[in-house]
Amino acid sequence: MPLVLREARDTLVPDMRGPHGPLPPVLLVLTVLTGLVDAFSYLLLGHVFVANMTGNVVFMGFALAGAAGFSTLASIVALVSFGAGALAGGVTVHRARAHRGRQLRHALLVETVFVTAAMTVTLVSGRPYTGGVRFTLIVLLALGLGVQNAAVRALAVPDLTTTVLTRTLTGAVADSRFAKGPGSRAGRRLLSAAALLAGAFLGALLLLNGHPSLPLVLAVALLAALSTAATLLARSDAPWTRPRDGG
Repeated sequence: MPLVLREARDTLVPDMRGPHGPLPPVLLVLTVLTGLVDAFSYLLLGHVFVANMTGNVVFMGFALAGAAGFSTLASIVALVSFGAGALAGGVTVHRARAHRGRQLRHALLVETVFVTAAMTVTLVSGRPYTGGVRFTLIVLLALGLGVQNAAVRALAVPDLTTTVLTRTLTGAVADSRFAKGPGSRAGRRLLSAAALLAGAFLGALLLLNGHPSLPLVLAVALLAALSTAATLLARSDAPWTRPRDGG
């Protein structure tokens, strides 16, 4: 079997006795979720991301230069809310730092609260989402994704950040044998990119052909499934549950 396919298989069906156990497929699902919510926020909340903060900094530059369709205030609100979510996520995972399964469970439960609240707002509010409703959605979703990113950082699974792909794709090329590197782990890295693409595609497809709440409904369903799985994983004492200082 080619190395890339073997790496992809080992990410999707990992060795439960390995250093990261079941975490890689869980983080791939969270990467799909990232694509879903960023599709919702960018397409319906006015050119703002709730997970990709690099994009918001760029959008802020566009807005300050006077480009149409971008809002400095929306970008700032997303950035501040994401930071607050990361703070909450940091507190959450550090309280369970001795067990990665519990870190995952606690963070997912908090994220589920924020994303469910955002979904509820979309269900009771009329479209388009403007004014206070728009900013409420930005705040809730950015808080949730901030929690997610804090947890992913603490879990420290290589190449599965669930949000940022620039470094992941750079590593796939720069670490390759062609670049005289140690090995690109291209199978895992390409899966990460594919998961984000799939989430963004599915989110946009649902928005263009269905109810605007559908991406968030699906996101909540994914979080509910992951939270259930994480509750079971939190009972494990396998080697992967031990904290790691890095990838």
